[in-house]
Amino acid sequence: MAAIFSCSSLYTTSKSSLFNNPNQSTNYIRLSHSPTTTTSIRRFRPISSSINPNRLQFSDKQKERFSGIKECVLSVALAIGLITGVPTLGFPSNADAITPALSDLAVLISGPPIKDPGALLRYALPIDNKAIREVQKPLEDITESLKVAGVKAIDSTERNLKQASRSLKQGKNMIIAGLAESKKDHAIELLGKLEVGMEELQKITEDRKREAIAPKQKELLQYVGGVEEDMVDGFPYDIPEEYQNMPLLKGRATVDMKVKVKDNPNLEECIFRIVLDGYNAPVTAGNFVDLVERHFYDGMEIQRADGFVVQTGDPEGPAEGFIDPSTEKTRTIPLEIMVEGEKAPVYGVTLEDIGLYKAQTKLPFNAFGTMAMAREEFENNSASSQIFWLLKESELTPSNANILDGRYSVFGYVTQNEDFLADLKVGDVIESIQVVAGLDNLVNPSYKIAG
Repeated sequence: MAAIFSCSSLYTTSKSSLFNNPNQSTNYIRLSHSPTTTTSIRRFRPISSSINPNRLQFSDKQKERFSGIKECVLSVALAIGLITGVPTLGFPSNADAITPALSDLAVLISGPPIKDPGALLRYALPIDNKAIREVQKPLEDITESLKVAGVKAIDSTERNLKQASRSLKQGKNMIIAGLAESKKDHAIELLGKLEVGMEELQKITEDRKREAIAPKQKELLQYVGGVEEDMVDGFPYDIPEEYQNMPLLKGRATVDMKVKVKDNPNLEECIFRIVLDGYNAPVTAGNFVDLVERHFYDGMEIQRADGFVVQTGDPEGPAEGFIDPSTEKTRTIPLEIMVEGEKAPVYGVTLEDIGLYKAQTKLPFNAFGTMAMAREEFENNSASSQIFWLLKESELTPSNANILDGRYSVFGYVTQNEDFLADLKVGDVIESIQVVAGLDNLVNPSYKIAG
């Protein structure tokens, strides 16, 4: 069994919960462990953003409409939370919780949401190559084809495969033209494997071996994803000056998290594989990789597991985050959100703060095992070491209408054995987290500094 996950909690073990004080009139859902906990409200202006300020201007009438919709939706969400006991995602006092707010009705987005972590990671790459996407899409659609009963599933898979093969043949020159020069040889090798793999899948469908389709599909999509990563030529934007000296992940990295599971005779140990996306969250992912290399999470227990999220990362003692030995102070990182269609993340503010109610994030809370940083409820830039993984959709977190999107920094997805996250319990021990690929993408590694 294998599964990957990292630790950082939405709440600090003794200080967070997901409920509002029912005696307090508010237009948000409080995510802190204690309903009576109070936190000073601090507002942050964007420190850096590539977003056109003209997009942030709304008429008084529009603002009134957005406010009314949001208040109504959050009132309903709060009622659901109080009735069903949906947990909050707070960071203790230094990561008090998630203050969910709907990105003004991402529900209006057309088309079914993407929930597969691999697909989310592929679409999150900073590339614009229509030819490779036209190969990718029908291969991904095989997943839906296999949900059909009987031989119709194989017939549908054949149609998907023919479309992908045709797109690859017609668009191969355009795909090669879009490759980064330094990665071209590797990508061309992957394209060769993709062509051979498609022929093998064609034979599988002809032989009506339904059980062999999904594994081969996964293999082909790994080749596609590899080609797409080879289209990225360097890091695509400048990180704000105030964060340039922090640990930064300028690219992607993969980690394996080994967890010792207690009180479960059928599951003694799991290894979760997690892909961290530094293209869309370089500061957040870099901070995490740096802590992993310090072995910060090794031996730490799972601190929350309630069916809604799994979280960890609160160290023993009074500290609520990572104390940097070089400064003897808690190292905090900013809220970091990449908006769909933008070239660089927004820092220090939620999308709600800047009026982007309908904006979609590049790394949404769509997938089971979405990994994000916990933070203090009213302190956007208070994340440190606590992390959490979203386990499932609920009334408060439907895909593409998520109260967490744009409010918490997503920086990766569990891509192997994610289903076993639901089996973890408070007290299960993270034996180790190891970087197995992409460590060379870490810039300014503080773990190399003595202490």
